Amino acid sequence: MRGRRLGLGAFWAVFSAAFSTAGAFAAEEAGKERFLQPADIFDIEYASDVQISPNGETVAYVRRSNDIMTDRARSNIWLVDADGDDHRPLLSGRADYSFPRWSPDSGRIAYISSVEGSPQLYVKWLSSGDTALITNLTEAPSDLAWSPDGRMIAFVMDVKTDNEPFAKLPAKPEGAEWAEPFNYIEEMVYRFDGQGYLDPAHEHIFVVPADGGATRRLTSGDYNHDGPLSWTPDSKSIVFAANRNENWERETVEDDIFKIDLDGTLTQLTSKGGAESAPIVSPSGGRIAYIGAENKGLAFRTWRLYVMNANGGGVRSLTDGLDRSVRRAVWDGAGRGLYFLYDDRGVRKIGYVGLNGQRRTIAEGLGGTSLGRPYVSGDFSVSRNNVVAFTKGAADRPADVAAIKGGRERQLTALNEDALGDKELGEVHEIVYRSSLDDVEIHGWYVTPPDFDSSKKYPLILEIHGGPHAAYGPHFSLEVQRFAAEGYVVFYDNHRGSSSYGEAFGLLLQHKYPSRDDFADHMSGVDAMIAKGFIDEDALFVTGGSAGGVATAYLVGLTDRFRAAVAAKPIINWTSKVLTGDIYVYQIEHQFPGTPWEEYQHYWERSPLSLVGNVTTPTMLLTGEEDFRTPIAESEQFYQALKLRGIDTALVRVPGSSHGIAGRPSRLIGKIEHILAWFERYKAGADDSEQE
Repeated sequence: MRGRRLGLGAFWAVFSAAFSTAGAFAAEEAGKERFLQPADIFDIEYASDVQISPNGETVAYVRRSNDIMTDRARSNIWLVDADGDDHRPLLSGRADYSFPRWSPDSGRIAYISSVEGSPQLYVKWLSSGDTALITNLTEAPSDLAWSPDGRMIAFVMDVKTDNEPFAKLPAKPEGAEWAEPFNYIEEMVYRFDGQGYLDPAHEHIFVVPADGGATRRLTSGDYNHDGPLSWTPDSKSIVFAANRNENWERETVEDDIFKIDLDGTLTQLTSKGGAESAPIVSPSGGRIAYIGAENKGLAFRTWRLYVMNANGGGVRSLTDGLDRSVRRAVWDGAGRGLYFLYDDRGVRKIGYVGLNGQRRTIAEGLGGTSLGRPYVSGDFSVSRNNVVAFTKGAADRPADVAAIKGGRERQLTALNEDALGDKELGEVHEIVYRSSLDDVEIHGWYVTPPDFDSSKKYPLILEIHGGPHAAYGPHFSLEVQRFAAEGYVVFYDNHRGSSSYGEAFGLLLQHKYPSRDDFADHMSGVDAMIAKGFIDEDALFVTGGSAGGVATAYLVGLTDRFRAAVAAKPIINWTSKVLTGDIYVYQIEHQFPGTPWEEYQHYWERSPLSLVGNVTTPTMLLTGEEDFRTPIAESEQFYQALKLRGIDTALVRVPGSSHGIAGRPSRLIGKIEHILAWFERYKAGADDSEQE
C-alpha cells in the first residue's frame, strides 16, 4: 500500500512538529546537564590529611579524586604555600601516595605508597626532588612520626602471630592434590569489615633511620600498640596508647598511656579505668596531653582533653566546661595551650584552650571529606609558629585547603570550580523543630532542588544518618545533591542520640535504638516540612544507611505514610546481628543491658523484624555481599519476610563490597541510582493517581 502524498504545507507542518519535539528534548537534556549527574563523581576532588610544614610556610595535603578507567579513588600529594601561592603537585599519577609527614626542618616529606608493589615508607627531599625508599616491609606501615632531631621515623605495623597447627595431619604424598587446610580460630576478633577474616596479628611500634637502614621493632607482647605516636623532645622515647591488660580482647573502651625508650624500656604512665588515647608531648617535654573517656558501659560518652606531667602525675581536664567531645589535640608552639577538634550542632570546629582552661574557637566549617552523605568531617594541623591548616568544606563544595596565618583565615585551593562551577545545586537550609514525643528540640537541614519554586509541591525524601551516635550537617553530599537534582526536597535531621549536641542529648537513646523515640523525632520533622507548604504529603519517601537503615526498616513497621523506602545495609534482627557481626563485643556491652540470651525480649523489641507484620510500604534492601558490620543475612531476613507477606520488595546485593558500599565510585553511583529508581517507580504511581 502506498502512503498518501503530503502537500508542501502539510510536509512543513510535520517537519516543524518533529523539529520542535526534537528541540524540546534536546533542550530538556541540555537543561539536565546544569544539574548534578551520576558520572560527575569522576570530576569531583577533595582535600584531606592537610599537613602544615613546621616553619609554617607550606601545606602538604592528599588530593583525592576518582579514576573513571579503574573505578577507584586515587590519592596524590600536592603542596600549596600558606599564603595561597605556588599550588603544585609533589607526587601525582595513577599510583596512590598518602600520609605525608614533614621532617622537623621542613626540608623533607615522608609518605607511604605502593608505587613499587607493596606499601612502603619513602622520603622525598624538597630541595633536590630526590626520593628514597626507606623500608622493605611485609605489611603496610601507618601513623608515621619523625623524631625531633630528624634522624628517625617511627611507625606502627602489624606483626603476624606464628601459630603452630592445632591438629597435626599426615604428610600428603608428593604430587597429591588435597583440599585447602582448615582455618583454626581462637581470637575474640577474627574478622573485620573491609578486611575479611584476619590472620592473627598484633600492632607494634617500629623505628627506621630517616635516610634508610634496618627497621627495628620496639614493642613486644601479644597486644596492640596504637598510634598516633609522639616523640619526646630529646628523640630518645616515644609516647603512645595501648591496652596491655591480660583481658584486653574483652575490654572495649580501655587504653593507657605508655612511654617506650629506644632501648625498649617500657614505662606505663596512666592506669585509670577507661580510655586514655592520642597522647602528644609538649614542646618542652614537661607535659603530655591526651584524649580520655570513662567506660561506663554506655553507647555515648564525652571525650575530654586532659593534660598531665611527663611522669603521669598531676592529671587534670582542660575541657570539663565544654559539653562536646574532643577528637584530637595539638600543642601550640610555645606549649602554653592546645588546639583541638570538636563537633558542635553538626559542624566541626577548631578550638583552643590554654593551660589555665580558657577556651576560644579558632575556625569552623571544617568538612567535605565525606562525599557520599553529609557527615561531619575534617581535620587540621599546626606549625611551630601557630599557622593552622585545615580542610574547609561548604554546603556546595567538598573540602578545600584553608589556613589561618596572622589571625586571618584564607582558602588556599578551589579544587572543584571546574567540575561544579557551572552546576546548579540544591540549596541547603537549616530547620529547628520540637519532637512530638517530649518537646525536645531537634536540629536538621533540608535541601531544595535547583530551580526551586515555593509555590509548587515537591516529593520529600527523609534521609536518616548512621551511627546512630553520629551527625549530619550543612555539608556537600553527592547523594543528597543527586536526589535534589531529580526534583526531590531532601530532609535530614540529627535525631536524639546524635553527636555534637552534648552528653545528655546523646544518651537519650541509651538501650533503645531504634525505638518510637527517634521515630517521633523523624516524623515530627516530616510534619514540620509539610507545614512549610511546598511538600506533597502524598509523595513521601525514606532511606538511610547502616544505623539509618535500621531506623528505616523500623519506621515502616510503625507508619504507612511513606510511598516507598530503601533500607541500606540495615540490621533487622539484633539477636542474629550481634552474634554474626564484627563488633559484637562492643555492641553487647554498650548498646544493650545484657547478652541476647539474658535479655532476649529487649533485643527483639529493638529489631525491625518484630514489626514486619505491620509493613505495607514497598521496601528495597541494599547491602554489600562482604559486609561483616551488618551482614547481608540481615537484609535477607527482611526481604524474605516481606515476600512471605506479599509486600513489594527488592534485594540489591553489591558484589565484592563491605559495609562501605561507596568504597568505589561506581558503587556510590549504583547506590544512589538504585534508590532513585525505586522511588521513581512509586512516585510515578502517585503521579498517575493524581492524574486520574
